[in-house]
Amino acid sequence: MPNQMTRPACRADARDICGIYNQYVETTTISFEEEPVGVEEMERRIADITSTYPWLVVENEGRVIGYAYASAWKSRSAYRQTVETSVYVDRSARGKGIGRALYAELIPALRSLDLHAALGGIALPNEASVRLHEAFGFSKVGQLVEVGIKFGKRVDVGYWELLLCS
Repeated sequence: MPNQMTRPACRADARDICGIYNQYVETTTISFEEEPVGVEEMERRIADITSTYPWLVVENEGRVIGYAYASAWKSRSAYRQTVETSVYVDRSARGKGIGRALYAELIPALRSLDLHAALGGIALPNEASVRLHEAFGFSKVGQLVEVGIKFGKRVDVGYWELLLCS
């Protein structure tokens, strides 16, 4: 896409990020949130996450069209070197390599932070997300059966893991 750049997210991106994320919340089982997220809440999330981990956006012609970030896997201290990654792409930009561009910068950033493992939790089925994670070396390590329910449908979640250090 012309004029495309990847950069760190900032609070000013919250409106565009909400626009992308809420498409998933309102129309898919990919996100298990059931209510749209407001701009102020997204600003808070961006501030919280970027105080510790990277959150990247792809911007095209002044508009955020995709984002990816890492967040703490669990709150217990023994999990301190493990993160969960998330990636979302605007429906108008899907299939154009935006997720790959984001992970191509996110994964090296995670490796530089003394982290050991990255996990991708994927609501199934979601072949595009599975392909993305596996393209970056994530391996499926498990599947939880019918752990979510959205739109009256029970949803499985698979977990893919990438060890960040050698």
